[in-house]
Amino acid sequence: MKNLLRIEEAFMFGLALYLNSYLPFAPWLFWALFLLPDIGMLGYLVNTRTGAFTYNLLHHKGIAISVYLTGYLLVIHELTLVGVVLFGHSSFDRIFGYGLKYDDHFKHTHLGWIGKASAQIN
Repeated sequence: MKNLLRIEEAFMFGLALYLNSYLPFAPWLFWALFLLPDIGMLGYLVNTRTGAFTYNLLHHKGIAISVYLTGYLLVIHELTLVGVVLFGHSSFDRIFGYGLKYDDHFKHTHLGWIGKASAQIN
């Protein structure tokens, strides 16, 4: 099942690249902004609850799609780019098992525990 989910996420990442190709920006801009959603991890400097909230806010596909569609409907290309980056980044993260965070621990995601801690905790 995990491999099927990874394949699905890979196709969604491909969709993000495809949608980006229609935007009036240089292709390198997508890659320059690609890791920016990880700024949400800074919330973990406050505590795990705040960190989970800020991380999930920037990694939630529903928010990414909403931002993209708002930019598309209002013809604000910068907003569509933000939506594509958020969507593509989230898909890329999930290919490697990094899902939305629970507020008890950074490594506890909706896809399970990540990293070496998963063997020790489970």
